[in-house]
Amino acid sequence: MTTTTAEKVVNGVDAGRLFQTITAIEQDPAIAKFNFRLSNFWVHGAHNRAVVADFDGARTTHRRDKTYFVYDKDEHPALLGEDRGANPVEYLLAGLAGCVTTTLVYHAAARGITLTRVDAELDGDIDLRGLLGMSEEVRPGYQSIRMMLHVEGDASREELADLVRLAERRSPVADAVMHGTPLQLDLADEGT
Repeated sequence: MTTTTAEKVVNGVDAGRLFQTITAIEQDPAIAKFNFRLSNFWVHGAHNRAVVADFDGARTTHRRDKTYFVYDKDEHPALLGEDRGANPVEYLLAGLAGCVTTTLVYHAAARGITLTRVDAELDGDIDLRGLLGMSEEVRPGYQSIRMMLHVEGDASREELADLVRLAERRSPVADAVMHGTPLQLDLADEGT
């Protein structure tokens, strides 16, 4: 991230604190290590619920004392669900949109660029034959994802396009989607 001193709030981001964080990480890289987690519980049919209560970062555990975040996931009736929430692949799109947007906003704030609009439209293609095990040639996940960002602010079109490319490269969720992240999936011991 390009660092310049700033003592103001840009795009809702405290730029001074942002640069203090960068300086602290430069002095102690262990501060940058975070571990995010959630618990997921099957409810019925395709309906399941995830609960986010805490995470580790900056050498401490951060607990959400006032409220947990709860995410209900289900499938549309066309996919044999009861539509009690967005489905997991829609949550993936939402996570991608949110992460790319936040990354773009933070980097714009660091550059002193005031944004007036950041909207995203996403869509992706899935072939159910992969999920259902009907074809080994068809992957079960997204074959492709498209994301269109509408960005406006006090910067040139070239500067905004540079921010979009930067957000694509620096977003943790975009990185996981584009480059894959190793997944370790195990069956828990009975009774745990």
